[in-house]
Amino acid sequence: MHITRYTDYSLRVLMYVALKGDEISTIAEIAESYDISKNHLMKVVQELNAKGYLIAVRGKNGGLRLNGQPENINIGTLVRDTEQDLAIVECFSNAQACTITPACQLKMVFAQALEAFFNVLDQYSLADLLPQKRKPALIQLLQIR
Repeated sequence: MHITRYTDYSLRVLMYVALKGDEISTIAEIAESYDISKNHLMKVVQELNAKGYLIAVRGKNGGLRLNGQPENINIGTLVRDTEQDLAIVECFSNAQACTITPACQLKMVFAQALEAFFNVLDQYSLADLLPQKRKPALIQLLQIR
């Protein structure tokens, strides 16, 4: 299983915005803090807004805010929402080109592994990624004002 950069950036954006609390965050400051492309983040933010994770405030003083509380954003759900392809082996996809698929148990084993992966992620919320004792260090590392 490989988590894409898109999901990684989605998690980073939500963490940043959650650390700022009620203050507005901008794509530019998030991109600068993580040293990542503004263009890449714009796509991520659009999807997070469309899926209800963020609220985008338009206008001169606009930006981003978390839509709800960090403890209500489940990490497993977020990963499922942002990952495009969870087919970790060929037989998970519709293209059944493998010769042994009808008799193979590998698909079952990988399906159980994927389920276990998500069972762990489902136990965590965005708030769990931002424990109180770590917030000051994260705020300093990200240079949040």
